[in-house]
Amino acid sequence: MHAGLPPHTETIPAAMALVGVTRRYRQGEGVIEILKGAELVLEPGQSVALVAPSGAGKSTLLHLAGLLEHPDEGEVYIDGHPTARLSDAERTRIRRLHVGFVYQFHHLLAEFSAVENVALPQMIRGLSRKAAEARARELLTYLGLGHRLTHRPSELSGGEQQRVAIARALANAPRLLLADEPTGNLDPRTSDHVFGALAELVHATGVAAMIATHNLDLASRMDRRVTLRDGRVVELA
Repeated sequence: MHAGLPPHTETIPAAMALVGVTRRYRQGEGVIEILKGAELVLEPGQSVALVAPSGAGKSTLLHLAGLLEHPDEGEVYIDGHPTARLSDAERTRIRRLHVGFVYQFHHLLAEFSAVENVALPQMIRGLSRKAAEARARELLTYLGLGHRLTHRPSELSGGEQQRVAIARALANAPRLLLADEPTGNLDPRTSDHVFGALAELVHATGVAAMIATHNLDLASRMDRRVTLRDGRVVELA
């Protein structure tokens, strides 16, 4: 069963939708087709676990959903708007306004505190420093870091650093959150805590989230679970 096939219209009322997406790469003189007409719809406030073996195309799917790559065929809708034919500048603008990313490694700025790391994306978008830091404090406190606001990354544990990265990804209130193995670099107990905080914040903020993970136990706590089979997105029970 395909994962949420939407109608083929110009406006799709979802946070993100993939419609007939195909992605292929050249390898030597040959071509490898990673995605073959993939279909997926993410609704606001919904968390979806993407569970698939290495090499199946998880990163490709995330990159397409986050407008980091162009599909060879098909369409990617963000907040109901088609994006495949947009210029790179327009795609960058949509990413900045509507998409948040969390990676396995947090990529925090070492010279800035937790609050400053979360406030910076908001200030780049045009928010005042006072307002940006107020929202940063709110998000970090919600994630259990109210006592670590002024600490720099080197003074935080791995789990704390990743929670700062989650707050940063959600700072600009994106419509879509994409996470690639966000707890893959953490011990099981810390991973469970960070994953729980992420899932709770997804529901609290109404963002749609797709999280790639190899951890089936964590995936079972998501609203939906999907995998990739023969280049297509398939729902899991």
